[in-house]
Amino acid sequence: MMQLIRMTVPLLIWAVSNVAGGKLSPTDTLTWGEDNSRSGYSANHNMDPSVVGDPQFGQLWATQLPGTYGDAVEQIYSQPLVYTLDDGIQYVFIATTQNNVYKINAKTGAIVASRNLHIPFLTAEILPCTDINPTVGVIATGVIDATTDTWYVTAKTYDDQNDQVKGLLNGRYFFHAIDVNTLQEKPGFPKPLEGTIARNNPNRMFNGGIHLQRPALLLTGQYVYAGFASHCVQYNFTGWIMGFDKSSGSIVERFTTQGGKEPNNVPGGGIWMSGGGLATDNRGSLYYSTGNGYASQLHGVPVPGRQPPTALEEAAVNMKINDDGSLAVVDFFMPWEKEQLDGADKDLGTTPLELLPPDVFTCANAKRMGVLTGKSGKTYILNLDNLGGYQMGVNKLDAIPQAPIQNENSVYAGAGVYPLEGGYIYINVIQHQTHVFKFSCDAGGYPAFAKVADTPEKAAYVLGVGHGATTSLNGQAGTGLYWMTDVDGYNLRVYKAVPQGGALELIKSANILGVTKFARPVFGDGRAYVGTTRGLLHAFGSPVNLPLICTAPNDFGKISINSTSAVKTIQCQANTYTQIRSIRLNNTANFQISGLPSLPVDLPAGNNISFAAVFKPVAPGPLSVDVSVTSSSGDTKFSPNTPVSLKGIGTSANPLLQVNPNTVTFNGVIVDQADGGATESIIFSNVGDSLLTVQGLDYSVTSEKGPFITPNKTASGVQVGPFTFSNIPTSIAGNSDAIVKINFDPVRTGNFAAYVRVRTDGGSKIFDVFGTASSQPVAVLEFQAADGSGKWIPYTNNNPPFTFGDVYQQTTKSLKMRLTNNGSSSAGALSVTVSKPPFGVPGIVGAQNGADLGEGTNLAAGESATAVLFCSVPKSQVNVDSYRGSAAWVMNTGDPNFGKQSIQFLCNAVSEQVGPLAANKSAVYRYTGCYKENDPGRQLKVQLYGNDPGMTNDKCIAACAAQDYALAATEYTNECWCGRTTPKTLANETDCNYVCTGNETQTCGGNGYFHDHSFMSLFSNGKALPPLPNVPPSIIPSYGAYNYSGCYTEGVGGRALGAKQTAYNDMTVAYCGDFCTGYQYFGIEYSSECFCGDSLGAGATLKPDGDCGMTCSGNSTQYCGGAQRLTVYNSNGTAAPSSSASGSSTATSSSASSTQTPGLPVAVPSAGGFAYQGCYTEATSGRALADATTAYDGMTVEKCAAFCSSYTYMALEYMSECYCGNTIGTGAGLATDDGCSMACSGNSRQLCGGSFRLSFYKKDKSATSTSATLSATSTGTTKISTGTSATATPTGPSVVQTAGSYTHQGCYSEGTNTRALGDNAVANSTMTVE
Repeated sequence: MMQLIRMTVPLLIWAVSNVAGGKLSPTDTLTWGEDNSRSGYSANHNMDPSVVGDPQFGQLWATQLPGTYGDAVEQIYSQPLVYTLDDGIQYVFIATTQNNVYKINAKTGAIVASRNLHIPFLTAEILPCTDINPTVGVIATGVIDATTDTWYVTAKTYDDQNDQVKGLLNGRYFFHAIDVNTLQEKPGFPKPLEGTIARNNPNRMFNGGIHLQRPALLLTGQYVYAGFASHCVQYNFTGWIMGFDKSSGSIVERFTTQGGKEPNNVPGGGIWMSGGGLATDNRGSLYYSTGNGYASQLHGVPVPGRQPPTALEEAAVNMKINDDGSLAVVDFFMPWEKEQLDGADKDLGTTPLELLPPDVFTCANAKRMGVLTGKSGKTYILNLDNLGGYQMGVNKLDAIPQAPIQNENSVYAGAGVYPLEGGYIYINVIQHQTHVFKFSCDAGGYPAFAKVADTPEKAAYVLGVGHGATTSLNGQAGTGLYWMTDVDGYNLRVYKAVPQGGALELIKSANILGVTKFARPVFGDGRAYVGTTRGLLHAFGSPVNLPLICTAPNDFGKISINSTSAVKTIQCQANTYTQIRSIRLNNTANFQISGLPSLPVDLPAGNNISFAAVFKPVAPGPLSVDVSVTSSSGDTKFSPNTPVSLKGIGTSANPLLQVNPNTVTFNGVIVDQADGGATESIIFSNVGDSLLTVQGLDYSVTSEKGPFITPNKTASGVQVGPFTFSNIPTSIAGNSDAIVKINFDPVRTGNFAAYVRVRTDGGSKIFDVFGTASSQPVAVLEFQAADGSGKWIPYTNNNPPFTFGDVYQQTTKSLKMRLTNNGSSSAGALSVTVSKPPFGVPGIVGAQNGADLGEGTNLAAGESATAVLFCSVPKSQVNVDSYRGSAAWVMNTGDPNFGKQSIQFLCNAVSEQVGPLAANKSAVYRYTGCYKENDPGRQLKVQLYGNDPGMTNDKCIAACAAQDYALAATEYTNECWCGRTTPKTLANETDCNYVCTGNETQTCGGNGYFHDHSFMSLFSNGKALPPLPNVPPSIIPSYGAYNYSGCYTEGVGGRALGAKQTAYNDMTVAYCGDFCTGYQYFGIEYSSECFCGDSLGAGATLKPDGDCGMTCSGNSTQYCGGAQRLTVYNSNGTAAPSSSASGSSTATSSSASSTQTPGLPVAVPSAGGFAYQGCYTEATSGRALADATTAYDGMTVEKCAAFCSSYTYMALEYMSECYCGNTIGTGAGLATDDGCSMACSGNSRQLCGGSFRLSFYKKDKSATSTSATLSATSTGTTKISTGTSATATPTGPSVVQTAGSYTHQGCYSEGTNTRALGDNAVANSTMTVE
């Protein structure tokens, strides 16, 4: 009976019906690389090549993960896992660099559940290593235990989970066990790893900050194992394997690859494998590979594999898994040139040691094999039962089953492995094509992998081509696919696994923006999943079903060449109503179809059509083709194409020779670098059924057309110039292969070629052999001169470092670094083996991108390549100190004399220097920071500019310096303040956010990051007084030899103290005391006036301390007199004698005086024609009144009214500030009266606003003035002299009628509780009217 199967993708009915209890579908992927062998091959994901190659196969969905820690999207380095739960739904499980875990519906892409495990670790801690940037969280691929529904992962974080305390040494690792149903932690988990002491070396302790868990976790039996390495080979790291009991989480193994003898500060032996997994044969052995290290215990002494060193560096390792989970090293392999690989940073352990399926990849002398490729580009085929030790081969070379296969460049991707149709492996080489090697065994019973094909496409120029993966449809030959990802070009590529004509055929490709480096496609049910560094998980598959069910399989078996098989009838039944429009054979070379129905034909559901097919092979070997049935159903659920596969094997009764590959190339072999040269293989195949006899081999050095020469034979083989052919068979059995070895061991540089002809009774074939022999490359590294001269500065081991010189604020300087292969004209290519550019690192110095001079760069002799670095200095305040920015580029090359270098780049960031300059051209007034204003009250007392449209910091500094102030400050974009006492509170720089009105590149104060306060940009000449303590004002009991005597009135008819006087805007008790040194008394009045004398003037009387209620203009914690009141100090320590019996108060002790407080101030109802309106707020942005402003320490309501006489409104704020305007700023409004609670600095009985509050007045003609009046008569009327009087002879002082442009107006009294004239004052002992 004809067999029909439903060819649909995804096969949901099949998948669900085969899940026992709705759990663990055969299409699930629970670990990296499909299984613990890590080979990456799977036959059970319903990946039909005819469906994958169909146009309908493509991206089904792309789910954006929501994590945005630090405003950065999360990244997917840990590969997805796929698992079907009890609900019968298949899910994708994702863990990210931000330590978030997700459960996603595999069919729809919907996020079903998520959870954050920890805050992530910051890449900024491990600069210049930015391979994973900006966060490190879950990097390694976890593993799912289907027996317990547990997902195991490791996560990197910090000890402090409050996101406060960070730092390298605070980095931590935790081992998690997560319930896949809920994403919650299993009981007793997570487990910390910090401080773990190595079992095999008590001198090694695990520190999470310096280590990276990159390899995929391994679950075997009761135990889970994790491998660790470093961040870019930094710090004192070692390789680690941690083992955990999967149930309890207890640590059962804590093994370090630096196991002793070497000092504990020697790093090395990291286990990272580009994210590949630790492997096991599930029979008690665990396998992995390690990176470079610096103990080098063996140091050229051959050692068998069964005698492993304690320092397992640059090694492939076999460990026994003991019953208790502990591990024991039983075998190792280390390349013969281990120390040279260390010097060039050519890690052996860039790829995982993958275990090849032993039922296919097996030979008489190597029953079980593994494949491993390192950064040196060599692919090693290892005998898993005898890894080979160190230098145990002939001439102290490698003792391995097949000589290493040399690829053109470094390899970071684990091999793709296809175990069908004879067996193939695939090696993804940076910047070069993927190479395909066919497996066979040579006559000696050893493996012989020979290159038979390449991909048409090359891998990316930059690092990141992914690990290879292969699939087949239920293990059927002819259905193999090779899958790979790459960070450049087509990011997902799918090829037919078996090459044709020396190439792999690309059948599907897709662009995936930001695909993660070293990724490997992960498979579910008919779907492939790929993660990215942009937080997207992509799913690829076919969204539709096929409209026809057609006969399958259609296998014609073995048919002789040029014969015709029996006819097979192909029947197709309609799943739905469809119209068949065409039936077409894609290639008619080996198959034919006939008996087609008349087309188009309408086919109702359940109805059939049929046609005939025959197999007529014209070539030997497996052959296949698809018949494309094109139809239209009108239902988008069904594909317009149904593929029908035909296959068969062409045979030849006679012997028939094939040679594969037809070209063998040796690239860049360094003369005398390796003992014995380089070796490749070529396959002679007899694809006929009869014995093939090899009749001879000859060659030409001219072309494939000859002339041909008979070669010489030596003990080593057939000699063709520098090429030696060995293992040439005399005959080959039917349908068998023979492996011929080709050795290239040049003694001089140059290009070599041989065109070789093989003559047999099954035909002749010609293949080409090319070789290039080179001398050693020489690396020369240079940097452009900072002076713009165009010169290149050679690298001299950072002595001195490369420099950008001076770079000014808000500018960027870019310079190039150049690497040149300075070897001779015959030098081999110079490779960049390690390159960690400072790309995306914090700071002012960095690399323009991460691609230029990246790992894998190759430079021919005389060739150069450059990378651009920059120093970008951000905007800064003027007069800040220059500071140094730096970055490092870690690099190594294939030049053995270059060595690993950490190339340093320095940049001197310079700000503009303004104001007075010192001899070294730096500013005298240094920027000291952004300070809080009104803390409480004005922090600087003297305002020189207000509402100045041309305000700059240099203008303010120059003005304050001219008046000998120690401090200068700008604020509100246009104000300049001076002072001598440092403000109290230093704020964050971001709080000063206003641009100066006169220079947009400068900052003039601000209103705070949260717009909640006023802040000043402060500059100091270094002579400022320290901040005032935050205490209420008090009477200073003593200063030097002076003691407080009391609060005194002025004298009658003269000053109480008239010998000497001064006025100072920053007055303090100490300042006045110093000024009056040598006098018996000093007194302070009106906050800022200082008087000296040896006796008190007539009429000066003692008053209560409360009358001296004005604080000092230079120190708000001290009292400095009042209106017509002096705070008096006496050098003999006794109370000053009163000159009037009317003084009712007596002097008290200084301690008693200091506790008295002046009376409470009140709002003045009217002044100078203005009427009080209430307490107002400032405007939303800017001042409420902005037309004019003034400020000084003697401020009163009357003084402000006089200043604002030509405006509609006036207002007072912060005790000493006066503002005028004709309009009120937006947002200003009436507030509660308690906001205006500050006493005027010139009158402690008046209110002058508050913090961000104004005592607000409006012009009112009916208001009366309380200003000072002329003193003439008791009626209050004014008498002014007419300027005429009788002449009299002076008998004493006389009134000067004119002085300069001023005319005498009369004798006036002082104002009520204020100075009659308070805008400015000066006092000295030689005062005259002039």
